[in-house]
Amino acid sequence: MIRTLTCVLLMTPLVITSCSAPQKPAQKEPSPFGPSGVPPQLAGKKSAEGTPVIPGGNQPTVAAPKNITPEEDILFTDPDNPDAGVPELSAILEAPKSKSWEESEAKAKQRAMREGKPILIWFTDSLRNPMSGVLSQELFSTPDFEKWADEKLIRLRVDSNIKITDGSLDMDSRTHRETELRDYVDGLKKRYNIMGAPVVLVLNPSGEVIGRYRGYKRGNAAFLWGQIKHSQDVAARAYQSWRSSLEAKGYREWQDRKGRKVFAKLKSYAKNGDLVLIEPDGTRSRTKEYLLSEKDSDWLDEQKKMRGMQ
Repeated sequence: MIRTLTCVLLMTPLVITSCSAPQKPAQKEPSPFGPSGVPPQLAGKKSAEGTPVIPGGNQPTVAAPKNITPEEDILFTDPDNPDAGVPELSAILEAPKSKSWEESEAKAKQRAMREGKPILIWFTDSLRNPMSGVLSQELFSTPDFEKWADEKLIRLRVDSNIKITDGSLDMDSRTHRETELRDYVDGLKKRYNIMGAPVVLVLNPSGEVIGRYRGYKRGNAAFLWGQIKHSQDVAARAYQSWRSSLEAKGYREWQDRKGRKVFAKLKSYAKNGDLVLIEPDGTRSRTKEYLLSEKDSDWLDEQKKMRGMQ
């Protein structure tokens, strides 16, 4: 009887590793997501608050964004053993169009990472703080600011005034939901050391604080906008440096046939055309080769030729 052994090729963008059929079962490769799968020298330290900047000033130098996924080899897998539980890329990219102001920090951070934009967080109290309303009227609700911010920022509004308007909820459900939202807002304020309102933060796409601006004076819209613009520029330049460092590790921009884009690395490829991509924040998604752009298909063809798969 002829025994056929499957040979798994572990590859990096520059190194090709091959193996011959061993006489004993191959040992299972440790998961890169397990506690022992990441070498200590590759594990980055996290910062919950970053380095705040006083009003009117910003950091002279900005470190590259943190929480970078460690370098991993591309694994060309057996189509009979695909990754399980990975969502489709199309489902992720077909998310509903976001509002001007997000209400979820997780959603804002996800958008910032995928779109490469800094995050502006506005801590406000629409009920008890008059200057919050003045700031909205004089700056955040103006057409000029909204047009600029749509292009340059991901905006997150955190309002201490918790109000549930969903008429379909009964009293108990409404009270429970209000308690959840109040705990969520209190948690964000504690994490970012927010005292009072209004407070405006500018974060780079990975969540590190670049600018912190407390309070607002009537007629100060142009001055505050100038500070926000400066922080946005500093954060954007830091992102480009960070992105270049990831591109050197195999991350690239992928695009589907509908023109939607995602910055990710090829995690695995199967001979039947299944791909698994991993984004810098660790989010994985699955797609098919035929759903990708012609440019991506050409890139995959080159990779397969380099490894003798065609």
